[in-house]
Amino acid sequence: MTIAPSSPTAIRLAVFSALLCALCAFALNGFAAARPDFVVFLTDDQGQLDSTPYGGQGIRTPNMQRLADAGMTFTRAYVASPSCAPSRAALLTGLMPARNGAEANHSKPRAELKKWPAYLKALGYEVVAFGKVSHYRHTADYGFDHFANDTFHEHAAITNAVAWLKSRPRTGARPLCLMIGSNWPHVPWPEETSGYDPAKLPLPAGSIDTPATRVWRAKYAAAVTKADTDLGLVLDAVKATLPHETLLLFTADHGAQWPFGKWNLYESGVAVPLIVAWPGVVKPGVRTDAMVQWVDLLPTLLEAAGGKAPANIDGRSFLPVLRGQASQHRDRIFTTHANDNRFNVYPARAVRDDRWKYIRNLHPEFAFTTHIDLVAGRLGQRAFFSTWETAAQTDPQAAALLKRYHARPAEELYDLATDPAEQRNLAADPQHVAKLTALRADLDAWMKSQGDQQKHFAEPRRLSDPNSYGPKAEIGDQPKQGKAKAKKQ
Repeated sequence: MTIAPSSPTAIRLAVFSALLCALCAFALNGFAAARPDFVVFLTDDQGQLDSTPYGGQGIRTPNMQRLADAGMTFTRAYVASPSCAPSRAALLTGLMPARNGAEANHSKPRAELKKWPAYLKALGYEVVAFGKVSHYRHTADYGFDHFANDTFHEHAAITNAVAWLKSRPRTGARPLCLMIGSNWPHVPWPEETSGYDPAKLPLPAGSIDTPATRVWRAKYAAAVTKADTDLGLVLDAVKATLPHETLLLFTADHGAQWPFGKWNLYESGVAVPLIVAWPGVVKPGVRTDAMVQWVDLLPTLLEAAGGKAPANIDGRSFLPVLRGQASQHRDRIFTTHANDNRFNVYPARAVRDDRWKYIRNLHPEFAFTTHIDLVAGRLGQRAFFSTWETAAQTDPQAAALLKRYHARPAEELYDLATDPAEQRNLAADPQHVAKLTALRADLDAWMKSQGDQQKHFAEPRRLSDPNSYGPKAEIGDQPKQGKAKAKKQ
């Protein structure tokens, strides 16, 4: 049957077709709007306090401040573990180290686990990585659509990421999840201190103030500023190439390579910067005390993309915090550490609540060591740590601090409200028995739920053998691989 173009039936069909097209377009646009582009920028070994949004004194980070002015700054953001591989594996699986299999540094999560790219690809995303996103040379195992520049201090990652963004087609493209990892401020730090005056930089709590210490602190500050410059290049590229509604997230994999920082479960090791800018969703220039963890980033972005994370991962979405619908997220944060080859073979677990931190050192008979005290050259800091050992020979305060560095008690308890730098261990104080008992029970229950086998993965250095970790134990710039056989407590 032929319908005349001007007949009532034809007009009704035309109107119906137009409405159908409009509804389809609306649905497609709504689906696209529910899948914003994501850009995740990671720095390497940066303490939370070492940037201006967190009150960092004397360290220039204008681009981190620029992002904070545009978004939400999390004051209580934590990684799963204070070393690179376990921290990043937890990020990319949503599972804590004992559950994903990457407990020791340089280890990988189990191959059969579903990982970040697979979750986002299922929602239609293109998932791309430049630089140190996973641990070095592990990126190929994660299933990214494209990755590049994942070797040690491969600084071309930043410029290559910017070039890739600029060359990427803007029409017909899938929504994008772009992860970019700077190698700064990981050692080796710049020899040139970029205008930083060592005499004027404040030192972290627990430092011994020597001229050499201050020079190395200035090198670290210069490295942080290099990371900030990398971030600035990425922010500019995103503004030029991606939609205004792109979600930008900046964070770091753990604290700085400084005594009591990286490889430690103190706040300076596990508390990290986290800033999220998302125009139209996150209010600019706001701060939140909501406690969040790196395993929460995956489910948060999945929900922001219209998906949902499985219930069997450890992470939980904090999207309501970003939207201003909630001011709290977690009431407990758990962290864990194993070792880095034969350095810091020092298994420890910790829990913190709103105010208190409890640390359990599983083997207090072990000596705590790191590249800082054992390694000379570009990857270690014996150049200044040796001056601490010299100072300890005549200065009782320096001697006490050096002893605390190497020898830890079985339990540590800190009141973070009155002692945020964790300088006074209250575990033996009878006034705090109830809090110690409660947090001890919380940690026991969590370790059981994780299937935590309390392993150590290399031969330890023992307090009973000072030659294995003292000045005589200096082992040079390139550490040898420790014994791989896992040992149980």
